[in-house]
Amino acid sequence: MVAGPPAIIVHSLAQALVAAEAAAALGKPLTLRSAPGAGGTVGVGWFASLGAVLAERFPDLELTLVLDCADEAGTALGALRRGLKAVRVAVPEETRAKLEALAGGYGARLDDDDRPALDLSQSLVERGGLVEQADLAARCRDWLGRHG
Repeated sequence: MVAGPPAIIVHSLAQALVAAEAAAALGKPLTLRSAPGAGGTVGVGWFASLGAVLAERFPDLELTLVLDCADEAGTALGALRRGLKAVRVAVPEETRAKLEALAGGYGARLDDDDRPALDLSQSLVERGGLVEQADLAARCRDWLGRHG
């Protein structure tokens, strides 16, 4: 069984800040997941920095960050070494077992939460690319109110 609320998938610092503000206002824990494959595209450092910004701005927020590394085992390992506590990775079972053992040594885990997640990029698609911050905040509050 997966602990914590279902994830909100963010594609930018602005989206992460909106989600964190909504969770903090509601007094709810927050699980933020990167976009699929973000470990290899925007990088481990970017996601770790996003976490540092959120921790500084919302010190009382119970926050879980999950970096999606697609099928890149090396990127997942780099994320664990960088201090991220949860990564998603789609690799063969033998490789996954090795990564799980390594993750445990770092006090981290591999994420396999298959529950639906709120992808904030969907807000952009539904509105033709134009979405206001208030709309994102409302979507986050609604999601967290129903699932958090």
